[in-house]
Amino acid sequence: MTDPLLAPLSVAASGLHAQSERMLVAAQNIANARTTGNAPGADPYRRKTISFVSELDRQTGVDVVRVARYGTDPSPFKVEYNPGHPAADKNGYVKMPNVNTLIETADLRDANRMYQANLQVVRQAREIVSMTIDLLRTGG
Repeated sequence: MTDPLLAPLSVAASGLHAQSERMLVAAQNIANARTTGNAPGADPYRRKTISFVSELDRQTGVDVVRVARYGTDPSPFKVEYNPGHPAADKNGYVKMPNVNTLIETADLRDANRMYQANLQVVRQAREIVSMTIDLLRTGG
C-alpha cells in the first residue's frame, strides 16, 4: 500500500540522486574536454554517458528513477593539427576527446534545474507533514 507522505519523498529522493549523478558525469566530461593521450597516437579521454531506468519501489509502491548504467560515447574523436604536442602522431595530428562542452554545459544546467525541482518537492512534502502534525496536535 502506498503511503501518501512517503511516496513523493521517495520519488524526489531518487530524482535528486539521479540528477546529482548526471551532474557529476557532465562535470567530469567538461573537466576532461582537452585531456589527450600520453603517447603519440594514443586515444584521449572518451566522453562518459549515463542512462536511467524507472523501477518500482516496493516499499512505497511508486516508480522511482535509478541509474541503469554508466557508459562511454562511441562517437569518433576529433583530430587537431598540433605537431609540437607530445601526443601528436607522425603527421602532427592529435586525437582530441569526443566531448562537446556546449552540450555538456547544457546537460549540466538541465540536470541542475531538475535537481532543484526535486528539492522543491522535498521541501513541500516536509511542509505538508509539518502542517499535518500541527493539525493533529491542535485537534484539527
